[in-house]
Amino acid sequence: MTDIERVGVVGCGQMGSGIAEVCARAGLDVMVAETTGEALELGRTRLANSLGKAAERGKITENERDTTLDRLAFTTDLGDFADRDLVIEAVIENEQVKTEIFQVLDQVVTRPDAVLASNTSSIPLVKLAVATSRPDQVIGIHFFNPAPVQKLVEIIPALTTGDETIKRAEAAVTGILGKHTIRAQDRSGFVVNALLIPYLLSAVRMFESGIASREDIDNGMELGCAHPMGPLKLTDLIGLDTVASVADSMYAEFKEPLYAAPPLLQRMVDAGRLGRKAGAGFYAYS
Repeated sequence: MTDIERVGVVGCGQMGSGIAEVCARAGLDVMVAETTGEALELGRTRLANSLGKAAERGKITENERDTTLDRLAFTTDLGDFADRDLVIEAVIENEQVKTEIFQVLDQVVTRPDAVLASNTSSIPLVKLAVATSRPDQVIGIHFFNPAPVQKLVEIIPALTTGDETIKRAEAAVTGILGKHTIRAQDRSGFVVNALLIPYLLSAVRMFESGIASREDIDNGMELGCAHPMGPLKLTDLIGLDTVASVADSMYAEFKEPLYAAPPLLQRMVDAGRLGRKAGAGFYAYS
């Protein structure tokens, strides 16, 4: 059993809204924070649309959709997170931004044993932990996109994370959210991205060098290796900016050439071709 009932989610973009939906569908009281009213309304709409589609597809009933929506509250003030048992940060993959959020959470979350978690996919957890006065209560809880569908969550303790925090985080993710967890060390990329990102970057380099078309690269892995989605399609789904950020973080830590983002990837990010969420990446989306 776990005593976590009230969850705060910082960020209501692609990942934040998915995490909020997972928590609300599991029966938790969820509050979502964004920086502006406009961003908050976009997040609210994203959540409503996702739950509506789940109801249309028979994944949940219309009553469950409505009940889930009732469990969601929205704010632009992190001070409203004072009573939260668990807060999950899910904002842009930027160390300075995340650090500043953890400093604020440390000040405003009043529960003495609250778990402060980051959904980061690459930033060292210890850097976020030591920005607070309670580093033993900071941990990585890394969901995968789309969070309502993907069953895996990586649990990443920092060197400073206490055993009780690890137990409570794992109990909440498995016992309440019904996800499967794997434990990872606090090394950039953790388990999944340490394997996945070099593979995606290799596909970008292959396309960039003209060895094969985007379709042949993706069909090769889908039809030849039984992957559900080819690497360039997957890069579009994850977001090219996210892939580049994780690659940069991994390269900064390990200095391995295979972790370095290819020039084409960076140019596409600079051009705003970020993948599905932007309507264009390696493929075009309506």
